[in-house]
Amino acid sequence: MAIDLLYNCLIFLAAAVLIVPLVKRLGLGEVLGYLIAGVVIGPSVLGLVPDAEAVLQFSEVGIVFLLFVIGLELKPSRLKLMRKPVFGFGGLQMLITSLVLGGLALMLGLSPAPPWWWVSAWGYAPRPWCSSCSARRAS
Repeated sequence: MAIDLLYNCLIFLAAAVLIVPLVKRLGLGEVLGYLIAGVVIGPSVLGLVPDAEAVLQFSEVGIVFLLFVIGLELKPSRLKLMRKPVFGFGGLQMLITSLVLGGLALMLGLSPAPPWWWVSAWGYAPRPWCSSCSARRAS
């Protein structure tokens, strides 16, 4: 188990070290390089990491580190400036998405039996992406 984890970590790091500089040299972003590296080493292409569960666990650790780095770089004054765009546009996006998806469900003949939180959950789905876009615009 520990050997498999070490092997997977080495494969992930080697792929990132090899592929990300190539992608940056092409003028593309680092995130796209990481995505390409993941596809290449994953079960679909080379199969170096055949276990999808191992990739999922490693990705969860990566998300925690990403949030930690974002927290280190975010200043409280900037957070105060972003308060209105994030909560205003985020709430507006949730409302519009919920209404559109609810209307689409009714037009498709789906029963209104699912509770209101089901539609609200779909309204929350694109929120992290929208919030990050709002944060970029505020900076």
